[in-house]
Amino acid sequence: MSERPRVGVTVGDPAGIGPEIALKAAADERVSSICDVILYGPSSDEEIARFPRGRVSAAAGRAAYDAIVAATSDAKAGRIDAIATAPINKEAFAAAGLPWRGHTELLAHLTDSSRVAMMFYAETLRVVLATVHIPIADVPRALTREVVEGTVELAARELPRFGITNPRLAVAGLNPHAGEHGVIGKEDDDVIAPAIAALCAKGIHVVGPFPADTIFVRAMRGEFDAVIACYHDQGLIPIKLVAFGQAVNVTLGLPIVRTSVDHGTAFDIAGKNVADPSSMIEAIRLAARLA
Repeated sequence: MSERPRVGVTVGDPAGIGPEIALKAAADERVSSICDVILYGPSSDEEIARFPRGRVSAAAGRAAYDAIVAATSDAKAGRIDAIATAPINKEAFAAAGLPWRGHTELLAHLTDSSRVAMMFYAETLRVVLATVHIPIADVPRALTREVVEGTVELAARELPRFGITNPRLAVAGLNPHAGEHGVIGKEDDDVIAPAIAALCAKGIHVVGPFPADTIFVRAMRGEFDAVIACYHDQGLIPIKLVAFGQAVNVTLGLPIVRTSVDHGTAFDIAGKNVADPSSMIEAIRLAARLA
């Protein structure tokens, strides 16, 4: 690796704000002073003009996919040191006939990674998701003891890379009041609690399950270094509430460094040159730091 890390930035769905925030972030002094940025995907006016701005299209979905594949290939080969990704559109992926629902699943496939997790990182709060892009109705079935244990183990192993040498982890309950000892659902007692007991026996510093309506406040006050959330919105609502624009999405468990923004394609403002690149700037800076 060179002294200055080379960060590959995929522009995401070219019909959204991805190309705009990628270019703005690459030109920002906070980025250019610490790393070299290599763009992947349509980024010039001429290239972007091929896609209907602010609309779902198979062509845009395919272009976003091709950029991710190219950047991942270069990262695996050592030609770049990390990847930071602009947002994709899941409908566009589906329209292009692609089976992956998001970056996390696609990157796991491209790198043959058996256990990955999505973490949202901010100085004020860190959240790791046990399940990601699945319907709420499927969460209780997907949240097995194996999934809980694997997610916590992955977080415990990866967080030292962020300067947290002995992570203090806490698991949010699935049900209101963490099930209230089985009165409001049995998953917390039957699945999450035994998983935590097994993890503690392995020497991992983890506690819970705790009610989700207070666990994030406790983490922000310094009691925990990261919270394991049971499902997508349980974790993303608090992190976006307290750190929207500063939080960075990091994929744990990959053999390469990958970060991303904490927002979507924002089709409603695509092409208007008003998109805020703050999260993209933070994603590139964190990617450079981890590299």
